[in-house]
Amino acid sequence: MDLTDSELLRYSRQIMLPDFGIEAQERLLTCRALVIGAGGLGSAAAIYLAAAGIGGLIIADHDTVDLSNLQRQILHGTADLGRPKVDSARERLREINPALEIIALAARLEGQALERQVRDADIVIDASDNFTTRFAINIACVLNGTPLVSGAAIRYEGQLTVFRSDLATGPCYHCLYQEGIEEEQTCAENGILAPVVGIIGSLQALEAVKALTGIGETLCGRLLLFDGKHLEWRTLALKRDPSCRVCSTRHVS
Repeated sequence: MDLTDSELLRYSRQIMLPDFGIEAQERLLTCRALVIGAGGLGSAAAIYLAAAGIGGLIIADHDTVDLSNLQRQILHGTADLGRPKVDSARERLREINPALEIIALAARLEGQALERQVRDADIVIDASDNFTTRFAINIACVLNGTPLVSGAAIRYEGQLTVFRSDLATGPCYHCLYQEGIEEEQTCAENGILAPVVGIIGSLQALEAVKALTGIGETLCGRLLLFDGKHLEWRTLALKRDPSCRVCSTRHVS
């Protein structure tokens, strides 16, 4: 697709970047991202994807806006209390980029509905807050070969990685975590410093843009760990589990 004069001006600061240019911007405008979760992570990820010029966003969240959300979930405001999060998210994102195609799903994606949305997306942003959903998202992404940008944040810490089942290389989420082994932790029980979700969510948007445009090197095969209290970063190598019950059959040794 050819960029309009308005789009050339809107995205001019990206277009002038080395190795990005008009071609990458045009590719981004043809892509659709599925953002699962319109909370802290999803807010930052969706806002920056919309501003960067992705063509379409599917926002899925079954929850409504609560007063305790407003400390970190920047898609929503005080006037949105009690509203479905996807409704306030859609309004906010359209203010940022009126040309953006937005599909708001006020439901918990699971089963065939989850697989259908993953199949129709070019990339998935996992901004959920529980292991059950994350494992289900991972399976759907592996089955459909859809790139997955996975983020999490709690207290002062965050983590981020990219799973590329479409490339048949690297691990999947199940290679990193096993069901029933890790203890579930929530912001409601452990707390969360507001900017931490903004940092991780923004990085999710960055990794999504890189994966969709082919610019730079994504975190596939690496886990990025962030300690906001001491402002420290660590990167750990992630290896594929050759016996993983989710992704092993998709890989060729």
